[in-house]
Amino acid sequence: MATKLITIAFDVMGSDHGPAEVVRGAAQLSLESPHIHALLVGDRALIDDALAETKHSGERISVQHASEHIGMDEKPGEALARKPDASVSVAARLVAEGEADALVSAGNTGACVLSCARHFQLLPGVRRAALAAVYPTRDRRGEKADPFSLILDVGATVEATAEDLVTFAVMGAAYARIISRNENPKVALLSNGTEPNKGPRQVVEAHAALSAMAGLKFIGNVEGVDIPKGTADVVVTDGFVGNVCLKMLEGVHDTVVELAQYAYKESLRWRAGLAMLSGGIQRIKDITDWEQYGGAPVLGFDRIFIKAHGRSKARAISNAGKVAAKAVAHELGKAIQQGLAR
Repeated sequence: MATKLITIAFDVMGSDHGPAEVVRGAAQLSLESPHIHALLVGDRALIDDALAETKHSGERISVQHASEHIGMDEKPGEALARKPDASVSVAARLVAEGEADALVSAGNTGACVLSCARHFQLLPGVRRAALAAVYPTRDRRGEKADPFSLILDVGATVEATAEDLVTFAVMGAAYARIISRNENPKVALLSNGTEPNKGPRQVVEAHAALSAMAGLKFIGNVEGVDIPKGTADVVVTDGFVGNVCLKMLEGVHDTVVELAQYAYKESLRWRAGLAMLSGGIQRIKDITDWEQYGGAPVLGFDRIFIKAHGRSKARAISNAGKVAAKAVAHELGKAIQQGLAR
């Protein structure tokens, strides 16, 4: 049976590296994934120029012109009101209207989430959407032995109720089952202690509710030290704490690479030692390289949105498109609704 063609709308104008890098990622995707069609949304002239310099499959790429875009430093609400033809808004509308099956953007996170909120619908039973993110771990999991876990929320819902945290747990577990092929992911709440009564009121109440929920492998609370270990496959928290954790984890990756570069320059002894450890260092870099993970899903809407990192280059953009297509093909929204119904 032929594989269904999946169309991914790319907000071309959002990346820190400019539209050319997003176009290169979509072009790479068109050559590697015959079941994916890339709909590039942004300044048509800039897109056409980038395509002219990039090897791609013309039959798997189309362009939708958008005359405006939103910068990283702009206030999302004000910018969207002032720029109705902004690329991220146009792309979200096309997905909502069925012209595309999912959205990928490396642009202003607030503008992306707000565009989704304006054009998409929340799934039944979901009160607040959650921005999830993958992060590197010591332990591997799932059919593909992925070296990362999922944490949510990391910025969409700053203050989460107990009900929100329970919903985040169900959504995160559904995503882990589909993307990592981890049939029974371990789900945990992030708190300041492993005891059921530790943490703020909403965490304690969510702990009680999740403990009584069938069909979810809830392992209780985990502490910050458990995050990089991979004690849980899905870590649930509110957007404020999650965002702080995410930025810290990104800092660890950058610091590992910088320390290795510094040590290499310092002395011959360090260079000799690093040469002996080069295989292990490369493995650390591979595990902590966020580009291979594609992007962070916004969960809870009736349409798929993958938020790529602002610094994403072609490989990360391409991988984000693949993750989005996989979520569409495996009906992530339906899986989340089934989990909430249970």
